Amino acid sequence: MSRLDSMLRRFTAQRDGLNWAAEQISTLDGDVLDMGLGNGRTYDHLREALPERRVWVIDRVLQCHPSCVPPKENFLLGEAEPMMAQLAEQGHKMALAHYDFGFGVKEEDVAEAARLSPIIAAVMAPGGIIVSGQPLVGFEPLKAPESIPPERYLFYRAA
Repeated sequence: MSRLDSMLRRFTAQRDGLNWAAEQISTLDGDVLDMGLGNGRTYDHLREALPERRVWVIDRVLQCHPSCVPPKENFLLGEAEPMMAQLAEQGHKMALAHYDFGFGVKEEDVAEAARLSPIIAAVMAPGGIIVSGQPLVGFEPLKAPESIPPERYLFYRAA
C-alpha cells in the first residue's frame, strides 16, 4: 500500500471513528478533549461535529493552520500531565477524548500512552469514549465501527 493510500485510510478511519464516538456520547454530559493539536484537522472536525460542547486542546506547541486555532481559554499549552492535572483539579470531565500524542517512534509512543493513561482516566466522565492511535491501559476496549480496519484506531470506554 502506498503511503498516500495509507494516509487516506488513516484519515477516513479517524473521521469515521470520531463520528461514531460523537454518536455514542450523545446522552452523556461532559466536554471534549483533543490531545495533540498538530495541524488542527481533528480539532476542526470535533468542533464542527460537536458544536454544543466545549472542546479543550492540549499540545506542546501551537503550530496549527490559522483557521484551526482554538480559543485561548480552551487551549492548554505545555506537557500533557500538568495540563490534564489542571483540568482534573478544576473539575472538568470529558465525554469524548482523542489521543494523538507521539514522537513518531512506535515504542516511545506506546510507552508514553501507557504512562499517560491514569491521568487521562482522571479527566474522563464515567462512560466517556476515548479514540486513540496508541494503545491505552486501564480502560474498557471497545469494538471499532465496522468501517474501520482492526487496530487502525483504538476505542475505549472510561470507567
